[in-house]
Amino acid sequence: MIFLRKILFPVAFIYWIVTYLRNFLYDVGIFKSQSFDVPIIAVGNLSVGGTGKTPQIEYLIRLLGDFSIATLSRGYKRESKGFVLADASATAKTLGDEPFQFYSKFPHVHVAVDADRRNGISQLMQHKPDVILLDDAFQHRKVKAGFYVLLTTHDELFCDDYILPFGNLREPSFGKKRANMIIVTKCPANITELAQERIRQKLKVNVPVYFSTIEYDDFVYTDNSKVKVNDLNEAKLLLAGIAKPDLFFNYLENEVDEKLTFPDHHDFSSDDINRIKEVAKQKRIITTEKDYVRLKGSIESNQLYYLPIKSKLIQNKEDFNKKIIDYVGKGSRNS
Repeated sequence: MIFLRKILFPVAFIYWIVTYLRNFLYDVGIFKSQSFDVPIIAVGNLSVGGTGKTPQIEYLIRLLGDFSIATLSRGYKRESKGFVLADASATAKTLGDEPFQFYSKFPHVHVAVDADRRNGISQLMQHKPDVILLDDAFQHRKVKAGFYVLLTTHDELFCDDYILPFGNLREPSFGKKRANMIIVTKCPANITELAQERIRQKLKVNVPVYFSTIEYDDFVYTDNSKVKVNDLNEAKLLLAGIAKPDLFFNYLENEVDEKLTFPDHHDFSSDDINRIKEVAKQKRIITTEKDYVRLKGSIESNQLYYLPIKSKLIQNKEDFNKKIIDYVGKGSRNS
């Protein structure tokens, strides 16, 4: 893989030029970004996948519980087209796995999907939300959000990466200048202040930098029961179809466990389901929340469990929360 990426360096150079020119044309106003008369928070990253956008959106939903909230996602790998607003008939196939997860956990939130973010926002504004959370929209420059939250993982900082396909960056790292704040995600829970300061210096930004870690639940769940993680001593099957599953496996794995991995947002076929059942036999199957919403109904409900996660700020939580609430609470409008 490393050798292949070196061969693709010329392609990466061309991609760098294209993305640079696109951003430059938006920056100078030749390409137009549309603003909307509602607070909009865009959460995204410079790299491809696995930075923890979903738990971060959920953190914001919990934080902004006193406001009327809407979320808008593209709805990756959904089978529907155009604008879809979640309702009682929604599934992972009509919304995509992550938006359906939002709707399942937060039914009071207006959860919508639309590849055309401008149209999606216009449709959501009919429901008069106090704030719209844009999921994975840092590069979606046709819309001008009022507040940008940029995520980068502790082990793969964007400043240490390269443009696609030589590296994993969707755009050059100077796209960081659009961010109002940066969150370094998936940090060790015991990361020191000195280590945090070193990362701040490497990122070279003039906006606040926060550090978060993944907090796993003490229980795994089905729709109607739960089991304490510490009581999962028997052999089980751990199943993950997410971009970077190592933390999930490390948290749950015992020596006697089986593991199955699938690509991120994997569409489980009937052959996949049969393979999962064959490997699991009668053992419990523990998966991620995102995979659970796609597997639910295909595997016996008393056999399939999921492990919830949350994003937890390590320090300066009050400062972070205040910045977000102040932006929304003051009725800030995009300029």
